Amino acid sequence: MIQIFRLDKFKGQAEPCPKRLPIWMIIIAWAGGTIATASLALIGEWQDMMMILGSFGASCLLIFAYPRSPFAQPRSVIGGHCIATLTGLVFMSLFGVHWWSLATAVGTAIALMLLFRMPHPPAGSNPLIVMIGGASWQFLITPTLIGSVTLVLVALIYNNLTSDLKGNESKSRQYPTYWW
Repeated sequence: MIQIFRLDKFKGQAEPCPKRLPIWMIIIAWAGGTIATASLALIGEWQDMMMILGSFGASCLLIFAYPRSPFAQPRSVIGGHCIATLTGLVFMSLFGVHWWSLATAVGTAIALMLLFRMPHPPAGSNPLIVMIGGASWQFLITPTLIGSVTLVLVALIYNNLTSDLKGNESKSRQYPTYWW
């Protein structure tokens, strides 16, 4: 008989907890996230429009702490945010905001990001942000598209400027690893 539910899997520790990043990388990630968020907030203040999206904070963690991750690459950051936001807007327009439309929108956004090879975990929250907030179609452009492009531009400049800070160790700071 096949055991479907095994309690022994809940105990964890199949692998050890990953080591903490070196302090210099934590400082670089902190500064990158601060600069990127400040850039979005300043652009928004200057243009008198919303440029901050809740999921952008989690995007900053990926693009500044783990710039080599497939989830941090430009196509995933920009594409993932746009796909997920569009999914939320479509679901909200077609079905309204209900427990099942929220759930299905998130599942569909995940599937579409994977289908188009643009997975960006923070963007998985975008359908919820869109639907709970009652966002308009303009939300796809501002803050989603312009904001995610801004994050990538800051990451391009910042990650590559900080790439020479620690000698050979810093090769992980090269950004991006790939574009398309």
